[in-house]
Amino acid sequence: MINTQTYSFRPNTAGAVRINMVALTAAILFWIASAIGSVLLALRANEIWVIVYMLVTVLAGLYMLFAIKVADQWEKAVVLRLGKFAGLRGPGIFWLIPIVETVTQWIDHRVMVSPFRAEKTLTKDTVPVDVDAVLFWLVWDAEKAALEVEDYRSAISWAAQTALREVIGSRDLADILIGRAKMDKDLQKIIDERTTPWGITVQSVEIRDIVIPQDLEDAMSRQAQAERERQARVILGESEKQIAASFAEASIAYKDNPTALHLRAMNMLFEGLKEKGAMVIVPSSAVDTMNLGGLSGMVALAQNAKQDNG
Repeated sequence: MINTQTYSFRPNTAGAVRINMVALTAAILFWIASAIGSVLLALRANEIWVIVYMLVTVLAGLYMLFAIKVADQWEKAVVLRLGKFAGLRGPGIFWLIPIVETVTQWIDHRVMVSPFRAEKTLTKDTVPVDVDAVLFWLVWDAEKAALEVEDYRSAISWAAQTALREVIGSRDLADILIGRAKMDKDLQKIIDERTTPWGITVQSVEIRDIVIPQDLEDAMSRQAQAERERQARVILGESEKQIAASFAEASIAYKDNPTALHLRAMNMLFEGLKEKGAMVIVPSSAVDTMNLGGLSGMVALAQNAKQDNG
């Protein structure tokens, strides 16, 4: 189901209930001046002329109150004259003919940000997902937005939700998780095609969050962990192969050069004996062949001499 309560679409404001401070101030000042004039007139004229004067001034003040309109810099007012489209007014101050002309809508030309979502929507491989997205759009033709669709804000809301469900249903879960950028572009194209006849263009669509079932999320986590372990074992095996190849090359070098092998063995033994407290177990055949016993004694004497000098 689609949760429409989370959307923040602002309803259209009608011109009949939008009284601006310019008109209100002008009407009040006119009525104050008229009241002063009626007092002065009462001193010189009869009561009938005073009543006529007050009636005229009241009506003139009401005319100013409802005739003067002000549109903000980012707005356009849609004006109808006796039910027919008369044009767009604004931004700034403009006049209407009360009763004859009315402002039906105030169209905002700024970039609008509208969140929308699709809940429990099945992907192509029948996995239910919840997707949250944000839509950035603006009205580029106020006349079409007012005349071609009843409520363009609600219309673009439902168009975005329907497009999101269509895109989710045409993709596998893996494509949705790793292909958000392409999904954003596809959504923008689909929604823009639907809203262009209404004078609305979609600048961008961004997927904010994709929620999958917890059981599936756990299974995907275990799968990823198993894949990492497999890769680690493969890397370890490749390392063992490289080490074995290196030893094989070294054995070929030492095969025909016993002196090099003797020096290598002596160096290994020396490295092991020079560590304090180190114990090295060497086969007796190696001791006899390479005179390792004498070498061990020389190392021990060197260590003792170093300690005495210290």
